[in-house]
Amino acid sequence: MPIIEISSLDHPGVEVFSTLTEAQLRNRLEPEKGLFIAESPKVIKVALDAGYEPLALLCEQRHITGDAAEIIERCGDMPVYTGSRELLASLTGYVLTRGVLCAMRLPAPRSIEEVCQKARRIVLIDGVADTTNIGAIFRSAAALGIDGVLLTRNSCSPLNRRAIRVSMGSVFLVPWTWLDGSLSDLGKYGFRTVAMALTDNSISIDDPILAAEPKLAIVMGTEGDGLSDKTIADADYVVRIPMSHGVDSLNVAAASAIAFWQLRAKD
Repeated sequence: MPIIEISSLDHPGVEVFSTLTEAQLRNRLEPEKGLFIAESPKVIKVALDAGYEPLALLCEQRHITGDAAEIIERCGDMPVYTGSRELLASLTGYVLTRGVLCAMRLPAPRSIEEVCQKARRIVLIDGVADTTNIGAIFRSAAALGIDGVLLTRNSCSPLNRRAIRVSMGSVFLVPWTWLDGSLSDLGKYGFRTVAMALTDNSISIDDPILAAEPKLAIVMGTEGDGLSDKTIADADYVVRIPMSHGVDSLNVAAASAIAFWQLRAKD
């Protein structure tokens, strides 16, 4: 367990924390060399418990024998870079959450079949690019019985640093992958699709017909543009959340939590 004291963020090896962008970390040209950053001891422990591979740790000096001690013990020969609270705060412009960052190996992508095969309830996140919303959707998915998550390529990666932090590590708990095909492909795995949208022919989310479906894929779009007309047309059901006081929509993270709870598998 090499402890490496740094006085500058230009120190060799620290660039993964200080200078690489999210896109550079993920290294799409060579995915097997891609990385992501997990922040805070609690979130890092969730990732370790889920089998993710740690590569390096950056933490405040006081956390080496404090909040990061268990992580350091679990990670063997992983380099541990340490510096002052002020130096680490200069990374992001604010004091880091619990003063600990961990660079981890990007996992091999799952296949759609792997995510869908044994699932009864999944969510398809369509075009949601806001990192906070992605993190919140994953946290609700993990808590409310969603078995898997699919994302269109124009959505934010769940392994974005902020998305991980907002999810409190839930992105490591629910199987997920990218959907490169169409909504109709989910029918091959036995799913009926539910487009969450307010249209003239939408049905209420508490309609008994939905609860009777053995396998549902809940499709969530951006809160601005919502789902495309084609996605709505291709869905088996178009579903709305009844609202009051003239409110016509909810933030996608709030709407997803309601949808996951109401449409969860009941047995």
